Amino acid sequence: MKYLLSYQTADGVTPDQLAAHFPAHKERWSAFRDEGTLLMIGPFTDRSGALAVFTTEGAARDFAATDPFVTEGLVGRWWIQEWMEALVPEG
Repeated sequence: MKYLLSYQTADGVTPDQLAAHFPAHKERWSAFRDEGTLLMIGPFTDRSGALAVFTTEGAARDFAATDPFVTEGLVGRWWIQEWMEALVPEG
């Protein structure tokens, strides 16, 4: 079981605002990656939001609660879904 954290970008957010907070956002997700609870993360190509894959629901919630993109108002809405992965590459 994995946990998908989805973000919807807040209305009116500019690329400059995202760029200004990206270093702190990256620092935050790097800590979760280093502890092994964040497997993948990235924005949608249309910049409407983003998706992250976590190993625990608690880690997904902790990340969203402390992510500068959320705390600085760049995310209009976020939610977590349980995901039962069916095909996982070996490696």
